[in-house]
Amino acid sequence: MREPTMADIAAHLGVSRQLVSIVLRDMPGASDATRRRVTDAARELGYSLNLGARTLRQSRSRQLGVSFVPVHPTEPDVVAAMYPAAAALGYQVVLSAQTGSRTTGECVEELMTYRCAAIIVIGSDLSAGELADLAERCGVPLVVVGTAAPDPRFDVVRSTGAHGLSGATDHLVQLGHRAIAYVHSPGLPVAPDRRRGHLRAMRSHGLATDIITTRGPDYTEEAGAAAARGLLARATLPTAVMAANDQAAIGMLGVLARAGVRVPQDVSVSGFDDSRVAQLSCFDLTTVRQDPGRMGAAAVSAAVRRADAPALAPQTMVVETELVVRTSTGPPRVR
Repeated sequence: MREPTMADIAAHLGVSRQLVSIVLRDMPGASDATRRRVTDAARELGYSLNLGARTLRQSRSRQLGVSFVPVHPTEPDVVAAMYPAAAALGYQVVLSAQTGSRTTGECVEELMTYRCAAIIVIGSDLSAGELADLAERCGVPLVVVGTAAPDPRFDVVRSTGAHGLSGATDHLVQLGHRAIAYVHSPGLPVAPDRRRGHLRAMRSHGLATDIITTRGPDYTEEAGAAAARGLLARATLPTAVMAANDQAAIGMLGVLARAGVRVPQDVSVSGFDDSRVAQLSCFDLTTVRQDPGRMGAAAVSAAVRRADAPALAPQTMVVETELVVRTSTGPPRVR
């Protein structure tokens, strides 16, 4: 007897297969009542039980669970790089998205129902202690991408964020800037590391720091826009402004442009990530690139390494960053 399919559930309920897929993949777009109908029907037809049995028949899981935050502009690129890297090693990728209503812990719990051989968490805002607890609860190797310090309980894949921001600051100083403002967004998980890099560079050049801390957890375009409005309220603008990520930098560019401030003639602006938006000709943003392809491949390599040999100790893998100079930065204006 063949296993039931989503199409069978859809025909049983008289709904579309797409709706059944939305519910079973836990995606938005279905009411609570509809979700109950679909899950009850799936249970009645034996859909979930058969999928579980199929997984249990495998002598060993070949799936890597990945928790990521879709609104982060670089994370989809990191995830995209994981698919070929995992396939080359005989593994599949299973995704779980962290949203405003879904925490990292909930994503990981969902992934564990698929008997994943290892879990990869990208862009988590969990503390070091919370990540350690998560590693204990997983029962399989955990890889944290982008945010964590080295820890004996899980692998870490990160970029040289502090070094990247330090190099971006050096670039502005070499152009002749001395009044450099830095937009620090505490809600960004990697913000403390990037801020350290900027402060280190400013101190090495003997320059006074000018840190603008955004309010709340926001680190998107609106946080950058709010920082730009604060700068415009000053009597004198700095000659350069740096942001901890491209999203905030793009938000600043929009507000400055509407106020008639020329970039880079009046103010140079730089970011971090080298997101696809930063590369658009209308922004042409100077930024620090952290290679998403290498990050994704490194995360898969770390996960498979310990999935294949659980007794191995966790490691930290560091991916180098690269300064990408575009037209949003230039020499300071002549006062």
